[in-house]
Amino acid sequence: MSRNVTSPVSQPSVPAPGLLSFPAAPALFACTAALLLVGCQKQEAVDKKLQIMVRTETVAMADYAPRTSLTGVIAARTLNNLSFRVGGRVAERFVDVGQHVDQGTVLARIDPQEQESDLRSAQADLDAAQAQLTQSAAAFERQKTLLAQGFTTRRDYDAADHALKVAQGSVDAAQSAFSNAQQNLSFTELKAGAAGVITARQVETGQVVQAAQTVFTVAEDGDRDAVFNVQETLIAKTPASPAVTITLLSDPQVRATGKVREISPAVDPASGSIRVKIAIPDTPAGMPLGAAGTVSAKPAKAILLPWQALTSSGGKPAVWIVDPSTKAVTMALVEVLAFNSGTVVIAKGLDAGQSVVTAGGQLLSPGQTIEISGAGQ
Repeated sequence: MSRNVTSPVSQPSVPAPGLLSFPAAPALFACTAALLLVGCQKQEAVDKKLQIMVRTETVAMADYAPRTSLTGVIAARTLNNLSFRVGGRVAERFVDVGQHVDQGTVLARIDPQEQESDLRSAQADLDAAQAQLTQSAAAFERQKTLLAQGFTTRRDYDAADHALKVAQGSVDAAQSAFSNAQQNLSFTELKAGAAGVITARQVETGQVVQAAQTVFTVAEDGDRDAVFNVQETLIAKTPASPAVTITLLSDPQVRATGKVREISPAVDPASGSIRVKIAIPDTPAGMPLGAAGTVSAKPAKAILLPWQALTSSGGKPAVWIVDPSTKAVTMALVEVLAFNSGTVVIAKGLDAGQSVVTAGGQLLSPGQTIEISGAGQ
């Protein structure tokens, strides 16, 4: 009788729960070490990548004088509006606009016929009053002599004295009227009160003018003013009495220094500008009336940087400053004085000698180290 014998089947060994199979441990350690090595290499690569190349510039103080081209002209300090003191028809005109005249020069003349007639009438009244005075004086002398001899009364003497005083008053009145008539006749000639240039004319020969009607406008010789129309915002930022330099547009070599003499209290509603007059003592001969020019303020100490150096911190202007020892950057708030073409003017926030990032700042963060590719001038 045969027996079937079954050969045993080998079963795979299963480790007990919670136990680590020692043959697999060396492979796990090798994998962990490799991952750590790769992570370190990546960190080193990241650190090397963070070295950003930038350009820097050394901060230096400079004289800054903003130059602004304005609509301005050279004008006379004093303008005289000349007019006749009496009315009449303009008989002659001797000057025109742009002509220079001296003091006392006759500019125009009106027909003196009416004034001459008034003068003759006044002369006749004066002659009659003087004749009456002569007669009254003789009558008074007779009464005076008779009274001393007792041949007249006191009443007649007093009457003669009264008549003499009335005659004397009439002479005085006639003399005054005659003087007025003479003056009116002289007023038929319009003369320049001061040397200057004729800038305007309002009459023509044959025109009838009234007394006090403006006939000529004369710009007196002497110191000139530079008159500019300045924006209200510029006035608000300007010191009270700044010293300014006036330069002619046609010839920049002609320049003069002046001071603000007058600022209009009213704003022009059409342009939003304010009229400013700058006094120019000892005005150069090369600055004629009506010449246009530019005005620049007195230089002030400030820092000029390229506009690329400016960034923002919390909505306020700032720049990146480089630590020369660690090459790390920090942000510093600054006060901007003005924005120019290609440059920004810094008034406060920086010191001379500091190194400021002028290119590449948009990639930086506080404390980051940098590589400098160019030094400041």
